[in-house]
Amino acid sequence: MSHYWQYYEPARPKAVKNGIKAKSKRGCIGETWWSKRFVGILESFDLGARLTRGRSYARKGQVISIDVQPGIVRSEVQGTMSEPYAVKIELEPLSAVQWDGAVEAMASKAVFAACLLSGEMPQNIEEAFSDAGISLFPKKSRDLKTDCSCPDWSNPCKHIAAVYYLLAEQFDLDPFLIFKLRGKTKEEILEALREKRAIGATEGQIEPYGKEAVIPASDKPRLLEECLDRFWNAGPMLSGLEIHPRSPEVENAILKRLGHSPFSVGKEDMASLLFSAYQTAGLAARRRAFREDVGQDLHDVR
Repeated sequence: MSHYWQYYEPARPKAVKNGIKAKSKRGCIGETWWSKRFVGILESFDLGARLTRGRSYARKGQVISIDVQPGIVRSEVQGTMSEPYAVKIELEPLSAVQWDGAVEAMASKAVFAACLLSGEMPQNIEEAFSDAGISLFPKKSRDLKTDCSCPDWSNPCKHIAAVYYLLAEQFDLDPFLIFKLRGKTKEEILEALREKRAIGATEGQIEPYGKEAVIPASDKPRLLEECLDRFWNAGPMLSGLEIHPRSPEVENAILKRLGHSPFSVGKEDMASLLFSAYQTAGLAARRRAFREDVGQDLHDVR
């Protein structure tokens, strides 16, 4: 008597109206380095076919909802059954002492503070957490606790995998969700950074955003009316001035921190117009620094 496994045609998951679909249609999911790092954790679990099916679920829009709270992500994923499955992903939040150390390390570096206060994730943000003896991202699979109400014996299952992928894209849109999952909201992080920067500035313990020009005490300011005839002249003091323009660590940091403007020109937000103006001015400045033909340079910018 021969024994064999009976073959069953895999059931298709029930379609979801207005489900959350991955932006990526093929290849890798996640655009930024931090979302790729998170996906890398998932892919280190060696899920095999479940990983492929989870990615397919994410692209089909089978995930109904994702809610990120400190220490936990809750989600609903529609499978083959009539009722959606409940998915839970847990990551232990950092303690108050650990967060204080991480914020202290972030505030001590001007580039970290500038990027975060402008809503961007610094490329080497993990250095700040390492300096505090902790890790922003989970290091091992056991750092993440996952659960799904589906009957699949494997954990993580394809439903959990789908949530992982879409969570990575959520991180693309809002990197502060990573901090929230670790126990701090965006508002709490920024407020703590401002406080640390303010305290550090008074005690001289932090890096400044930029070096301030030192003006000799003997150079008293003169009234504009007294120097109108030579106002536009370079003067002898500029003969030794060297200009080495470079791209800023954070592009248009001030505008990003201010957000949308309450003023508009026609239908255009003033902030978006200034963004374009600053880009044009920056391009002109860089060209003027590296070209002798200033007139031609300005013509090119126009």
